[in-house]
Amino acid sequence: MDVLILCGGRGTRLNGERPKPLIEVAGRPIVWHVVSIYAAQGFREFVLLTGYKGEEIAALSAWPAGVAVECVDTGADTPTGGRVHAVRERLGETFCLTYADGVADIDLAALLDHHRTAGALATMTVVRPELPFGVAELDGGRVRAFREKPVSEHWVNGGFLVLEPGALDYLNGDSVLEREPLERLAADGALTAYRHEGFWRCLDTAKDAIALENAGPSRWLA
Repeated sequence: MDVLILCGGRGTRLNGERPKPLIEVAGRPIVWHVVSIYAAQGFREFVLLTGYKGEEIAALSAWPAGVAVECVDTGADTPTGGRVHAVRERLGETFCLTYADGVADIDLAALLDHHRTAGALATMTVVRPELPFGVAELDGGRVRAFREKPVSEHWVNGGFLVLEPGALDYLNGDSVLEREPLERLAADGALTAYRHEGFWRCLDTAKDAIALENAGPSRWLA
């Protein structure tokens, strides 16, 4: 089963120069860690959908043992759905799709079982991220207590998607995956959610990089 990884990000909130997939955590590019999550659970074929400075990502050669990694330049400014649309001709079977900047201790076999049982065109892993601030618990006009950085009450897109070829009909070259395509799939009852309650974090800011460095790969490769 192919694993597509969206690797077009610029990482402007991190440094503005290096492409986000190459930002290092624990001495390895974040995209290496994403590939490792899948590789540790038996996945072998990876397609990196590159954009900004894609040649630097293509120059990577030290990948986890036993995997085949292909980089496809999908354009510097192509939106996420457009990147997937660019390789649609090769996607004749169920495939996985995720982002190059998010890691989790996800059970991928359970995700695939959920997708097959649901019989939907697409499955999206949903998570409840840790809020960046502490919250005040109120009792009327008084503060009763504080909670330091609790998890959100709402579920958000955590990446780690599984899609059928039929889901490609919802994409075009200008699609932002997270907007119209997923919204239309949801409206058609063709999108199911896989709830992940374990560790999950994305690399979006310098603070995230520090948190991931402190957590270490044992949190997502356990």
